[in-house]
Amino acid sequence: MYEELLALYPPSPSFTADDVRTAIKARQHPDPVFIVLDDDPTGTQSVTDLPVLMAWDVEDFQWALAEHAPAIYVMTNSRSLDPHEARRITIEAVTNAVSAAQDLDVTLAFATRSDSTLRGHFPLEPDTIAEVLASFGQNVDGVVLVPAFPEAGRITVGGTHYARVGKDYLPVSQTEFARDATFGYKTSPLSEWVEEKTGGAIPASTVSTLSLTKVRTDPEGLAGDLSSLANRQVIAPDIAAEEDLRALSLALIRAEDQGQHFIYRVGPPFMRTRIGQEPRAPLTSQDVMRIRDTSGTPQRPTVPGGLVVVGSHVALTTSQLDDLRSHVELARFEIDVATVIDPDAREKHIQTVVNEAIAALRQGSVIINTSRRLVVGAGADESLDISRRVSDAVVETIHRIVEKVVPRFVVAKGGITSSDVAARGLDIRHARCIGPMLPGIVSLWAAQDGLAQGVPYIVFPGNVGTSASLTEVVRTLER
Repeated sequence: MYEELLALYPPSPSFTADDVRTAIKARQHPDPVFIVLDDDPTGTQSVTDLPVLMAWDVEDFQWALAEHAPAIYVMTNSRSLDPHEARRITIEAVTNAVSAAQDLDVTLAFATRSDSTLRGHFPLEPDTIAEVLASFGQNVDGVVLVPAFPEAGRITVGGTHYARVGKDYLPVSQTEFARDATFGYKTSPLSEWVEEKTGGAIPASTVSTLSLTKVRTDPEGLAGDLSSLANRQVIAPDIAAEEDLRALSLALIRAEDQGQHFIYRVGPPFMRTRIGQEPRAPLTSQDVMRIRDTSGTPQRPTVPGGLVVVGSHVALTTSQLDDLRSHVELARFEIDVATVIDPDAREKHIQTVVNEAIAALRQGSVIINTSRRLVVGAGADESLDISRRVSDAVVETIHRIVEKVVPRFVVAKGGITSSDVAARGLDIRHARCIGPMLPGIVSLWAAQDGLAQGVPYIVFPGNVGTSASLTEVVRTLER
């Protein structure tokens, strides 16, 4: 199916990460520091050695900017929030980032990293960023929409966004992701998706698209199209490979040198190519051991077992959980969704799971997962509220466990789960994204503070990898 989709197009261009780095160094003015507002932590899976913020006060941005990294990831976790709250924290984060950068005389650019299967607050987040920047006197010429994530089987070809399901590539509106209770949609062509999500405020006919042929063979035309954008016009290029993202990055740099200002709405790998990073080889058990050795010594008793926390409900996560249990000996404890949304039963259930999990961790690794039966509300707001309450129960469970003992590692499965476990379960405020556990996917963080110092923390999205991927990661961590 992949070959059929691309049969009529030229091969990928030969651009390398070094080509992008060379273009960045040749700029008249320094490349901006990219502030990446990540609506769940899984956006870091494609990048390496970058600071990660779980909080966004001015002082947090000052810490991150002092790292002199080309990009800073800010975990807003907004995909789990209602639109009002997502807007509020976006305003807060952008305002504080700009204030910190002005104090340090640093130029910024903003990206809103979201789901490669089109779930999330669009157009709210890029619109809000643009409004805040306008209040500081900064205009935005274009919104660059690049949800593609080729390693995970999400590509845009002929203006239509596809997701790999098994061996097939399906228009994304035909997948389970389009039926999301909160962020569902009915269209796969990105121009039509923009029209759908904006309620017609941005007609499909006004969305600029860039064909894969142009991306791969016409760098002048590509840069010219980007340079012609004005008044926050949305542009959606075809992307089917890493080299396509590099071609786009080079064209964006040229357009920026002509004075263009963009906001980026992107999937995980875009930022890697834009800052000129190579895909890093997966981390080994020796790499993980070095992180344990250099990240600080926990002050609580260390136990032999690691902790695997599973909150995602997509079908792939369920198959990964089944594969892990069939290949690795772990104790399993379930947080029952129906029980934890019942105020009268919640506390007893959580404390029972905590006590039993601590005892099991002294013997080996443990899985804590939410019950697999998905509980949804009557509408999007009620479904989001149920999701929030379940996440609160997961966070409280993990926090109580890790206050008492230090696990060998923590794996958090699911985007919202991994953000909440990091920020509220493990009290992480600042971290570094070290690199991927699998090729191009699944990120390891080293916490710089909180309960997880010295504990490898693995951010594992709900919707990537194969059925064996979770098993592979846990085996690496247990070696």
